[in-house]
Amino acid sequence: MLSTGHIELKDANAYVTERHRHHKAVRGHRFSLACYENGRLCGIAIVGRPRSRRIDQRMTVEVLRLCTDGTRNACSKLYGACRRAARALGYSRLITYILDGEKGKSLLASGFSYCYKSKGGSWNQPGRPRTDKAPVCPKHLYEIILN
Repeated sequence: MLSTGHIELKDANAYVTERHRHHKAVRGHRFSLACYENGRLCGIAIVGRPRSRRIDQRMTVEVLRLCTDGTRNACSKLYGACRRAARALGYSRLITYILDGEKGKSLLASGFSYCYKSKGGSWNQPGRPRTDKAPVCPKHLYEIILN
């Protein structure tokens, strides 16, 4: 049976470092959640402020990382728990992005709606050099309105 609960950021980041396909640990968060199958950690979600500066930073939070070991329904369980926690904390919108090749079935099963496909791109700009640490391909934005 699946259950969810709080997890410290350092422990969630350790799980991401060990298991995530294309992202590294995050610096900060608003909250992190864990999914357990019969007491065994099988996935984590890290929720923080939106990375896009164009998105409302006060009332919107973003699922920055969601990572599981493949346990059936763990992604949907975590997305649902993120939705409930964000609503309880007073946020009005929860968003997340997926890569172009990912299907998003867990998002739809958890009540998220598809918004649009971003053009992707690099954070590296003239006058503000950055090293790309994540895929720069187009991404798909999903959201759920919480109020």
